[in-house]
Amino acid sequence: MSQTFSIAIGSDHAGFAYKGKIIEMLLAEGHTVKDMGTHSAESCDYPDYIFPVAKAVAAGEFERGIVLGGSGNGEAITANRVKGVRCGLCWNEQVAIWNRSHNDANCLSLGERTVTIDEALHIVRVWLATPFEGGRHIRRIEKIDA
Repeated sequence: MSQTFSIAIGSDHAGFAYKGKIIEMLLAEGHTVKDMGTHSAESCDYPDYIFPVAKAVAAGEFERGIVLGGSGNGEAITANRVKGVRCGLCWNEQVAIWNRSHNDANCLSLGERTVTIDEALHIVRVWLATPFEGGRHIRRIEKIDA
């Protein structure tokens, strides 16, 4: 069995449908998941649900975070406002690999309007399975975190 993680996940209304399907997959694969909301497709403001995910990851309450919206851009920007969070917007497998292997990202952002659900689930799996390479990337991560 592959490594399992504790994961905080949150979305706005535009990422709500994918969030539920991602949670189902994560639980089926043995991960621990905390849904930080939203809990409906009713219009809402994404910072209300993304900040709690990012703060929980930064505090060490969860090993990884996943945030979703329509494009994923606002969610990534919001998450990255929290010191200690490195959140990348991923739209395909290769970007997810670089997000983890080069940037040691602890938070993934996805846009429900930019990828299919099958692509989103694949991106999440690849992102969780990809280790940080270390090496030359460490000094860059240290500069980000400073």
